[in-house]
Amino acid sequence: MKTAFIFHGTEGYPGENWFPWLKLELEKIGLKVFVPQFPSPPGIPAKISEWFDVLKKYECHISKDTILIGHSLGGIFTLRVLEKLEHPVKAAIFVGTPIGVSPILNYARDKIFSGFSFDWKSITKKAGNFIVFQSDNDSYVSLGNGEELAKNLHAAFHLVPGAGHFNAKSGYTKFELLLEKIRRSL
Repeated sequence: MKTAFIFHGTEGYPGENWFPWLKLELEKIGLKVFVPQFPSPPGIPAKISEWFDVLKKYECHISKDTILIGHSLGGIFTLRVLEKLEHPVKAAIFVGTPIGVSPILNYARDKIFSGFSFDWKSITKKAGNFIVFQSDNDSYVSLGNGEELAKNLHAAFHLVPGAGHFNAKSGYTKFELLLEKIRRSL
Protein backbone atom coordinates (compact mmCIF):
# COMPACT_ATOMS: atom_id res chain seq x y z
CA MET A 1 0.00 0.00 0.00
CA LYS A 2 1.18 3.52 -0.77
CA THR A 3 1.82 5.51 2.37
CA ALA A 4 2.79 9.03 3.31
CA PHE A 5 4.24 10.46 6.49
CA ILE A 6 4.03 14.10 7.50
CA PHE A 7 6.56 15.10 10.15
CA HIS A 8 5.79 18.32 12.04
CA GLY A 9 8.38 20.76 13.34
CA THR A 10 9.37 22.25 16.68
CA GLU A 11 6.49 22.52 19.15
CA GLY A 12 4.27 21.22 16.36
CA TYR A 13 1.39 18.81 16.24
CA PRO A 14 -0.58 16.83 13.64
CA GLY A 15 -3.58 19.18 13.57
CA GLU A 16 -1.72 22.37 12.63
CA ASN A 17 -0.84 24.20 9.45
CA TRP A 18 -1.59 22.35 6.19
CA PHE A 19 -1.12 18.87 7.67
CA PRO A 20 -4.82 17.92 8.18
CA TRP A 21 -5.74 19.27 4.76
CA LEU A 22 -2.92 17.37 3.03
CA LYS A 23 -3.72 14.18 4.92
CA LEU A 24 -7.31 14.33 3.72
CA GLU A 25 -6.32 15.12 0.12
CA LEU A 26 -3.79 12.25 0.00
CA GLU A 27 -6.32 9.83 1.48
CA LYS A 28 -8.74 10.80 -1.30
CA ILE A 29 -6.22 9.52 -3.86
CA GLY A 30 -5.64 6.25 -2.02
CA LEU A 31 -2.68 6.82 0.27
CA LYS A 32 -2.57 5.74 3.90
CA VAL A 33 -1.31 8.84 5.72
CA PHE A 34 0.40 9.04 9.09
CA VAL A 35 1.05 12.27 10.98
CA PRO A 36 2.83 11.19 14.18
CA GLN A 37 2.86 13.37 17.26
CA PHE A 38 6.46 13.82 18.36
CA PRO A 39 7.48 15.11 21.79
CA SER A 40 8.40 18.76 21.43
CA PRO A 41 7.43 20.62 24.59
CA PRO A 42 7.52 24.43 24.48
CA GLY A 43 10.82 25.92 25.55
CA ILE A 44 12.61 22.57 25.81
CA PRO A 45 14.79 21.27 22.96
CA ALA A 46 13.31 18.21 21.29
CA LYS A 47 15.35 15.00 21.48
CA ILE A 48 15.82 13.13 18.23
CA SER A 49 16.08 9.81 20.11
CA GLU A 50 12.54 10.36 21.41
CA TRP A 51 11.31 11.06 17.89
CA PHE A 52 12.83 7.77 16.69
CA ASP A 53 11.10 6.02 19.61
CA VAL A 54 7.75 7.33 18.31
CA LEU A 55 8.60 6.32 14.73
CA LYS A 56 9.20 2.69 15.79
CA LYS A 57 5.40 2.26 15.99
CA TYR A 58 5.15 3.11 12.29
CA GLU A 59 8.23 1.44 10.78
CA CYS A 60 6.21 -1.41 9.30
CA HIS A 61 4.44 1.17 7.10
CA ILE A 62 7.62 2.59 5.55
CA SER A 63 8.28 0.91 2.20
CA LYS A 64 9.46 1.66 -1.32
CA ASP A 65 5.99 3.16 -1.90
CA THR A 66 6.28 5.70 0.94
CA ILE A 67 6.49 9.47 0.66
CA LEU A 68 8.16 11.29 3.56
CA ILE A 69 7.24 14.95 4.06
CA GLY A 70 9.09 17.04 6.64
CA HIS A 71 8.22 20.56 7.71
CA SER A 72 10.90 22.63 9.47
CA LEU A 73 12.56 20.46 12.14
CA GLY A 74 10.54 17.57 10.70
CA GLY A 75 12.71 17.96 7.59
CA ILE A 76 15.85 17.42 9.64
CA PHE A 77 14.18 14.33 11.09
CA THR A 78 13.37 13.15 7.55
CA LEU A 79 17.06 13.40 6.64
CA ARG A 80 17.99 11.33 9.72
CA VAL A 81 15.33 8.73 8.86
CA LEU A 82 16.73 8.45 5.34
CA GLU A 83 20.24 7.94 6.71
CA LYS A 84 19.02 4.97 8.77
CA LEU A 85 16.69 3.31 6.25
CA GLU A 86 17.90 0.10 4.69
CA HIS A 87 15.76 0.60 1.58
CA PRO A 88 14.75 3.62 -0.50
CA VAL A 89 11.36 5.30 -0.35
CA LYS A 90 9.40 6.74 -3.26
CA ALA A 91 9.98 10.40 -2.40
CA ALA A 92 11.24 12.75 0.29
CA ILE A 93 9.88 16.28 0.46
CA PHE A 94 11.26 19.11 2.57
CA VAL A 95 9.39 22.28 3.50
CA GLY A 96 11.25 25.14 5.20
CA THR A 97 13.95 22.80 6.50
CA PRO A 98 16.98 24.14 8.38
CA ILE A 99 20.26 22.39 7.57
CA GLY A 100 22.72 24.74 9.24
CA VAL A 101 22.96 27.70 6.86
CA SER A 102 22.70 30.89 8.93
CA PRO A 103 20.58 32.69 9.73
CA ILE A 104 18.29 30.19 11.42
CA LEU A 105 16.17 31.65 14.20
CA ASN A 106 16.55 28.60 16.46
CA TYR A 107 20.01 27.53 15.31
CA ALA A 108 21.28 26.32 18.73
CA ARG A 109 18.09 24.38 19.48
CA ASP A 110 18.03 22.73 16.05
CA LYS A 111 21.72 21.85 16.33
CA ILE A 112 21.10 20.19 19.70
CA PHE A 113 18.28 18.17 18.12
CA SER A 114 20.39 16.64 15.38
CA GLY A 115 23.48 18.53 14.37
CA PHE A 116 23.93 19.79 10.86
CA SER A 117 26.33 17.22 9.42
CA PHE A 118 24.51 14.86 7.05
CA ASP A 119 25.58 11.77 5.09
CA TRP A 120 24.46 13.15 1.72
CA LYS A 121 25.93 10.21 -0.21
CA SER A 122 23.75 7.78 1.73
CA ILE A 123 20.67 10.02 1.80
CA THR A 124 20.62 10.58 -1.97
CA LYS A 125 20.31 6.83 -2.50
CA LYS A 126 17.28 6.54 -0.19
CA ALA A 127 14.54 8.18 -2.26
CA GLY A 128 13.50 8.02 -5.87
CA ASN A 129 12.57 11.69 -5.88
CA PHE A 130 13.52 14.69 -3.74
CA ILE A 131 11.64 17.98 -3.61
CA VAL A 132 12.55 21.10 -1.62
CA PHE A 133 10.26 24.04 -0.86
CA GLN A 134 11.62 27.27 0.57
CA SER A 135 10.22 30.76 0.93
CA ASP A 136 12.03 34.02 0.33
CA ASN A 137 10.68 35.52 3.56
CA ASP A 138 10.86 32.69 6.10
CA SER A 139 11.60 34.32 9.47
CA TYR A 140 12.81 31.00 10.93
CA VAL A 141 14.86 29.40 8.15
CA SER A 142 16.83 31.44 5.62
CA LEU A 143 16.61 30.86 1.89
CA GLY A 144 20.17 29.49 1.76
CA ASN A 145 19.03 26.40 3.66
CA GLY A 146 16.61 25.39 0.92
CA GLU A 147 19.11 26.17 -1.82
CA GLU A 148 21.87 24.16 -0.13
CA LEU A 149 19.52 21.28 0.68
CA ALA A 150 18.36 21.05 -2.94
CA LYS A 151 21.97 21.16 -4.14
CA ASN A 152 23.06 18.37 -1.79
CA LEU A 153 20.08 16.19 -2.74
CA HIS A 154 20.21 16.98 -6.47
CA ALA A 155 16.58 17.89 -5.90
CA ALA A 156 13.93 19.98 -7.55
CA PHE A 157 13.95 23.35 -5.77
CA HIS A 158 10.75 25.35 -5.47
CA LEU A 159 11.06 28.92 -4.26
CA VAL A 160 7.64 30.04 -3.04
CA PRO A 161 7.62 33.84 -2.74
CA GLY A 162 5.98 35.28 0.37
CA ALA A 163 5.18 31.91 1.98
CA GLY A 164 6.84 32.69 5.30
CA HIS A 165 7.47 29.48 7.23
CA PHE A 166 4.68 27.61 5.43
CA ASN A 167 2.62 27.63 8.62
CA ALA A 168 -0.86 28.80 9.59
CA LYS A 169 0.57 32.12 10.77
CA SER A 170 1.72 32.66 7.16
CA GLY A 171 -1.69 31.59 5.81
CA TYR A 172 -0.74 27.99 5.06
CA THR A 173 -3.70 25.83 6.04
CA LYS A 174 -3.62 24.38 2.51
CA PHE A 175 -0.59 23.80 0.29
CA GLU A 176 -1.81 23.24 -3.27
CA LEU A 177 1.66 23.28 -4.88
CA LEU A 178 2.86 20.53 -2.54
CA LEU A 179 -0.17 18.38 -3.37
CA GLU A 180 0.40 18.92 -7.09
CA LYS A 181 4.06 17.81 -6.81
CA ILE A 182 3.06 14.73 -4.79
CA ARG A 183 0.45 13.75 -7.38
CA ARG A 184 3.07 14.02 -10.12
CA SER A 185 5.49 11.80 -8.19
CA LEU A 186 2.99 8.94 -7.70
